[in-house]
Amino acid sequence: MIAMDLVDRVYGDVKAMPRVEFDLRRQITKAATSIPSNIAEGWRRKRRRPAYANHVSIAMGSHGELDTELEICFRNGFLNRADCAETVKLLARVGSMLDRLYDSLDP
Repeated sequence: MIAMDLVDRVYGDVKAMPRVEFDLRRQITKAATSIPSNIAEGWRRKRRRPAYANHVSIAMGSHGELDTELEICFRNGFLNRADCAETVKLLARVGSMLDRLYDSLDP
């Protein structure tokens, strides 16, 4: 699953962050982890379309949160954009997939 690959990349990237940014590191990993977790939780809710769509929507929100938090890290020099290029590509790919998934669930 691509979203799980994104989680792996994020965990690897935040190891390079300064220890004093512990709260931001924790928030970033929480947002990344929330994406596949919400997709899985929604899917397991007996595949009822409204519940699944709601969880996919929550995953989309976590995607936006992660995107913003990474940008904060880049702007403040906590992470190097070039070092995180693969993570940014995966994030864009996951976002596109979430958009298509959510649209497919629209009644």
